[in-house]
Amino acid sequence: MIFSLQGIVQELTPTYAVINVQGVGYYVGISLMTSQTLILNKETVLFIQQIIREDAHLLFGFKSRLEKEMFNLLISVNGVGAVSALILLSTLSLEEIASAILSKNSALIQKAKGLGVKTAERIIVDLKDKVQKFSNPEENISTFANNKVKEESLSALEVLGIPKRMSEKLADKIIKLNPDVSVEELVKQILKNI
Repeated sequence: MIFSLQGIVQELTPTYAVINVQGVGYYVGISLMTSQTLILNKETVLFIQQIIREDAHLLFGFKSRLEKEMFNLLISVNGVGAVSALILLSTLSLEEIASAILSKNSALIQKAKGLGVKTAERIIVDLKDKVQKFSNPEENISTFANNKVKEESLSALEVLGIPKRMSEKLADKIIKLNPDVSVEELVKQILKNI
């Protein structure tokens, strides 16, 4: 199984690239999202999904692991082939696809050429529990960090004898105004405002 290819972009179109790896050219199907990150005659690394059928051995390349993961989720849905998955990845961003699935917006999914109502609804049903991490991954990371800062600050304040209920609302307000606040700064701000 080919996991990744590192080589020179020998040919580049919106739908495929030829990656020259030490003299061997690999024809790789790509999405528009990946195509826009590649530069002709420059070196690149693509994460590869290999699909072996009776009549063909196909390679699909992705600039990020997340895009490859979304591709694999999409082709796991009955009725969604590799080409349809690439068209969807070329039409919408990963966040938009995840958001459409989570909000059950089949009309947005149908914007991808070749995906009808039934297929869009099947994508929503099959993937609704699997796409959470694609809906704005940066936001999820910062929310996690903010929760950790908040918990540590509230614990420190409890040690100082300040009830959690009293300081929690203040902590939320301060974090909203300054998402990158440190534990020390948050404790100081809460103490000033009590």
